[in-house]
Amino acid sequence: MRNILQGKLGFGSAPLGNMYRNISEEEAIATIEAAWESGTRYFDTAPSYGAGLAEIRLGEALSNKNRDDYVISTKVGRIISDELEDPAARDSGEKSGIFEFGRKNKIINDYSADATLRSVEDSLKRLQTDRIDFVYIHDVAQDFYGDMWISHFETARTGAFRALSRLREEGVIKGWGLGVNRVEPIKLMLELEEVKPDVSLLAGRYTLLDHERALQRVMHAAIKNNMDIVVGGPYSSGVLAGGTHFEYQKASPEIMAKVEKIKSIADRYQISIKAAALQFSLANPAVAAVIPGASRPERIAEDKAALNTIIPAAFWEEVREQQLLAPDAPLPINV
Repeated sequence: MRNILQGKLGFGSAPLGNMYRNISEEEAIATIEAAWESGTRYFDTAPSYGAGLAEIRLGEALSNKNRDDYVISTKVGRIISDELEDPAARDSGEKSGIFEFGRKNKIINDYSADATLRSVEDSLKRLQTDRIDFVYIHDVAQDFYGDMWISHFETARTGAFRALSRLREEGVIKGWGLGVNRVEPIKLMLELEEVKPDVSLLAGRYTLLDHERALQRVMHAAIKNNMDIVVGGPYSSGVLAGGTHFEYQKASPEIMAKVEKIKSIADRYQISIKAAALQFSLANPAVAAVIPGASRPERIAEDKAALNTIIPAAFWEEVREQQLLAPDAPLPINV
């Protein structure tokens, strides 16, 4: 996986599914083109991002690129139906309101083998490509299913896990794993002897604001099992990039206060909090790539600059002294 990614800064396309706001086609395509011009060659997407909208836009933007020049990952677990959903009965598996400006197609949650294969076929069409490199099993976790998540995980274990393993053996995909916002499903997957995942996308759980549980339960196990981690949501739903959302909802006063503490230290060292966020996530040896999302072309340049920012060792020392980081969290320097 690490060699295939061709760089540690990828592109997360969730915002291009009209996440939180209605984005024009021109702006969406220009954002992807800006990422390409900046050197980004790893693009992540999912059917559920705007009910197929992000995949469609990504496919259109990349349709004139040489397919051998980039890596793409998408997800399974949701089928996008041609049928339109009932506005009065939003799918309970989706976080209400996140993609309210996306397409109105009904989304069907299904982690079976047949649905997995159909989902891959549908994604290939939306992405206008002949192959997908990596496939993540999407959101089979507590935040979407509550106490029923284990039941969905078991369906995935006997369905999607096996279907994707066969596709990997047949050379159709290069690898697979989970794409989740919680550490417990990854931990459980790594405890299964019959399962050999290649990479998993962990969103929002290895950031400056939230990383202790991932450190304890996932990172060392991932290394031991030769599974790479891709960090999604390094800005914690935007609150580490000047926004006000954390965990896909309005950030609490406690979270905002912690952000302000980190930002005040960053300001003294004349660095951006975005630079600290990106470089912190990448410092863990289990992490192969980080994929911030963007919905405006100018954000791409900001991410690139953040990745290349030289951060003084004293910054990290002060953040750790202020107990704003776990004491055992790997840092971009030796302190």
